[in-house]
Amino acid sequence: MARIFIGVGSNSDREKHIRSGVRALGEAFHNLRISTIYENEAVGFSGDNFYNFVVGCDAGLEVEEVVSRLHRIEDEHGRDRSQPRFSSRTLDLDLLLYDDLVIDTGSLHLPRPDINEYAYVLCPLAEIAPELRHPVSRKTYATLWSEFDRAGQDLRPVELNVELGIKI
Repeated sequence: MARIFIGVGSNSDREKHIRSGVRALGEAFHNLRISTIYENEAVGFSGDNFYNFVVGCDAGLEVEEVVSRLHRIEDEHGRDRSQPRFSSRTLDLDLLLYDDLVIDTGSLHLPRPDINEYAYVLCPLAEIAPELRHPVSRKTYATLWSEFDRAGQDLRPVELNVELGIKI
């Protein structure tokens, strides 16, 4: 069983898609651990603010199957793949980590580079896995977060409960 971490985001009917997305992740994977949800401005385009957080969970699937399952969940939530990379999302599920696997196939990058680039990815990851080490730098996520340049990347915690009995 692999330990995986998934970046979750939405800026379109956010509460509905976050709640439904967490339920779908709970059905697909095991032992979900959910970070605080953070609100932040859209990055790379003008749009509504996003809700972003990280889910850690166990998966009994190969990495390609995990990515396929995440895409299926996004599609079930109305994901429009014809849109540019930086655009509004009903539900965005990004595989950040799959155990300590390091992959760069062109379409799949693990660990996902967003970890080192965006506060809305690194902060919640450091919250739920502070002592876990980045597979390349070998620094803990707590250390990476303490060293991160947060200028221009404001995060605001959001209180939102989901129906799985998990407070996020």
